[in-house]
Amino acid sequence: GKIKNNVLKYLVEKSDTMFQKPGVLAPCNLFSVGHILLILLTITLIRFALHKTEDFTKEQIYTTIKVASIILWVLEIIKISFALSFTDVSKVNEYVPLYFCSMTLYATLMAAFGKGSFKRCGEVFMMTGAIVGGLVFMIFPTTSLPRYPWYHFISLHSFFYHGTMIFLGLLMLRGKYITLERHDIHYHARLVAVMCFLALIVNVTFDGNLMFISKNFPGTPLEILYNLVGPLYTPIMVIGQMFLPFLVVYYGIDFLTKKYYERKEITAN
Repeated sequence: GKIKNNVLKYLVEKSDTMFQKPGVLAPCNLFSVGHILLILLTITLIRFALHKTEDFTKEQIYTTIKVASIILWVLEIIKISFALSFTDVSKVNEYVPLYFCSMTLYATLMAAFGKGSFKRCGEVFMMTGAIVGGLVFMIFPTTSLPRYPWYHFISLHSFFYHGTMIFLGLLMLRGKYITLERHDIHYHARLVAVMCFLALIVNVTFDGNLMFISKNFPGTPLEILYNLVGPLYTPIMVIGQMFLPFLVVYYGIDFLTKKYYERKEITAN
């Protein structure tokens, strides 16, 4: 009601600044009031979306994936166009969608329009890596809030994008869209490996840091890892992204399931 109208009014007033180049407006920064508000707003929208899709069939989930894929790609094209409006094409870090979370763009296409192992690959990533990647970004939105105010298109897009990643993953897990098996880890690893291979080629060619695997990323937790392992940073980052997100979700589900049945058994006795 009133809060919604006030927020919409505020966004309309700020609409002329939503596409300002970086450095023009004061950034929101990490762990600021704006950052906390975006986290709370995103969590609220995820919970609302999950509530509204509580009784979705597998066919409806499939349709949701297709629609989400189209929306995410349209927004990504707008984001790329914005980046190219102020940066040189050689600055690949600004606009090339070759980051861990960028894989959702390709995974949704594979899950919605692919067949066989390609389809399974997209589905597995969405139910594992997408959830972990989305959660990590919400805590450390290092590619948006340190450069833009919270109401900027890039900031709002980044939280919508990563919130959608989490929503789709949880929707698929809850609806048992596919049954995750331990050996599915190779689907996740293969997709990440391909992305890392492409990112390395682009990084070497244009002195970039796509997938955050070629250079230090100062001011982030990656800087600690970089300083600790030195020349092993690249292989550790590649291997970590290939396997850890899948393992976190797979064994996390196993742990929570066991805890659920243990409590149910205790209650029954």
